[in-house]
Amino acid sequence: MSDQNMYGGAGIPDEWDRLWTPHRMQYLTGENRPLPGNEVQCPFCRIQPMNDEEGLIVARGREAFVVMNLYPYNAGHLLVCTNRHIADLTDLSESERNEIFELTAHAMKTLREVSRAAGFNLGMNQGALSGAGVAEHIHQHVVPRWAGDANFMPIIGKTKTMPQLLQETRNLLAAAW
Repeated sequence: MSDQNMYGGAGIPDEWDRLWTPHRMQYLTGENRPLPGNEVQCPFCRIQPMNDEEGLIVARGREAFVVMNLYPYNAGHLLVCTNRHIADLTDLSESERNEIFELTAHAMKTLREVSRAAGFNLGMNQGALSGAGVAEHIHQHVVPRWAGDANFMPIIGKTKTMPQLLQETRNLLAAAW
């Protein structure tokens, strides 16, 4: 067998199925994300003056707010963002840090009620090198998890399924908040 046939050269079928997601290229190249060299406004600052439905904001606190993630890892993936445009956890005020964690805890309770989430991944990526997509505006991820949510689709098919549109999820969570 030639190397070309063994590795599936250009135009030659191989063993991989592909799910084409060209819309992701917009995110990867910086659309909706402030990156060095582009003039994109911070998405978390941009949505704050919008009404909650338009901005996909689930709830607002005094110093932080909860919003649907436009690029979710799982259905119901939320972000808890400070109102203030600031990048680093160590630069937050004590009241901002407390509110982020109060909103995170409330988000977990709400996701359990609305979608029966059985577990959560929580986290902040501090800085672009750590994987933060919007590194200049601190935000905490709240990713709901269920038994079996890592089924064959992401493991074998390398595909995530989203059973509900973001606006529908936002409306259910906002109503239950």
